[in-house]
Amino acid sequence: QVQLVESGGGLVQAGGSVRLSCTASGRTFSRTNMGWFRQAPGKEREFVAAITGSGTLTSSADSVKDRFTISRDNAKNTVYLQMNSLKPEDTAVYYCATTSTQILGRLTYRDAYDSWGQGTQVTVSS
Repeated sequence: QVQLVESGGGLVQAGGSVRLSCTASGRTFSRTNMGWFRQAPGKEREFVAAITGSGTLTSSADSVKDRFTISRDNAKNTVYLQMNSLKPEDTAVYYCATTSTQILGRLTYRDAYDSWGQGTQVTVSS
């Protein structure tokens, strides 16, 4: 099973930026679709962004569109989430995940993902 390790979280002021990284084990990384989710206290884990194995297609939640960008470097087995113009409501634990699904319409669904990282906390102060 693939191992995922997130990093890059922390405390940032509103309007600031943070880049999260997620490094994966395994030799099939370049063929694996990846996603970022987040979970705020007392709320369900929600979709943030996804990217196909080749990196040619991405999808983002409406709440982060134009502020967050997902990308990947397959040579480093790493997927990134660049978060700009952060708001206090972006405060959450952020998780990366892998999915074996090749159905692009499923990439926004939490239950399509089968391996998860431990999460990294992002706190945005007002």
